[in-house]
Amino acid sequence: MKLYADTHTHTVASTHAYSTIMENARAAADRGLKLLAITDHAPAIDDSPHELHFMGYHALEKTFFGVQMLYGAELNILDYDGRLDLDDDICSRLDICIASFHDCVVRPGSKKENTQAMVKAMQHRRVAIIGHPDDGNIPVDYEELVLEAKRARVLLEVNNASLKNAFYRINARENIITMLKLCEKHGTMVSIGTDAHAAGAVGDMDNAIALLEEMGFPEELVINTSYEALMKHLADKK
Repeated sequence: MKLYADTHTHTVASTHAYSTIMENARAAADRGLKLLAITDHAPAIDDSPHELHFMGYHALEKTFFGVQMLYGAELNILDYDGRLDLDDDICSRLDICIASFHDCVVRPGSKKENTQAMVKAMQHRRVAIIGHPDDGNIPVDYEELVLEAKRARVLLEVNNASLKNAFYRINARENIITMLKLCEKHGTMVSIGTDAHAAGAVGDMDNAIALLEEMGFPEELVINTSYEALMKHLADKK
C-alpha cells in the first residue's frame, strides 16, 4: 500500500513534542511523501500554543524539501455536545482540522456520551478527521460512529501511534479492527496518521499499513492512497 500523506503530526509548538516543522518536513521528504500535515494541539491542552499560533500560518512556506505542507490543528472536543476549542473563523483559515477526544480535557463518560461527543464534533463543517477513536478508556459505539462519519463525510483515523507505542490507550488494536470491519461494511473512508511527536516517526505508518493489509481492507477507502482524493476532501471542508 503506497501512501502519499501523513495527516497527523506535532511539533515543538506542543511542548510534549520534540521536533520542528522543518525537521518534520525533512523526514517526510526522506520517506517520499507528497503531503505533510502539521496538526499541533489546540489550546485546551495545557502545553499547547495560543490561538494566535494558528492564525499566523500564512507566514510559512507552502513547500519544504519538495513536500507540500498542510497547516492545521488537532482540535479538542470539549464536552459531550462536541464543542471544539478553536472557533470557526480560525478553523476556516486552516488547511486541515482533526477533532479528538482527549481525557485530559474532558473526562470520559458512558459509551453513549462519548459517542455523542464525537458524532457532534463531526457535524462541525470544518472537521475533516476524527483522531484516534480507538482508546478503550473512551468507549464508543463504532457502528454509530462509522455511519455518521459516512453521512458527514468525515474520515476516521487509523492512528499508527496507537498500534505502535501509545501504551496509555487500551485495546487500540482490537478497537481499530472493529472500526475497520464496519468501515468496509458501510463504505466509510479512513485516513492513516502517525500522530508523530518527533521527526523520526513522521511518515512511519508501517504498523497501520500492516494491519490494513492483514485484514484485506480496500485501498480505495484509505484517503492517503490518493493525493487527489485527499485534496478534494480537504477542499470540501473549507
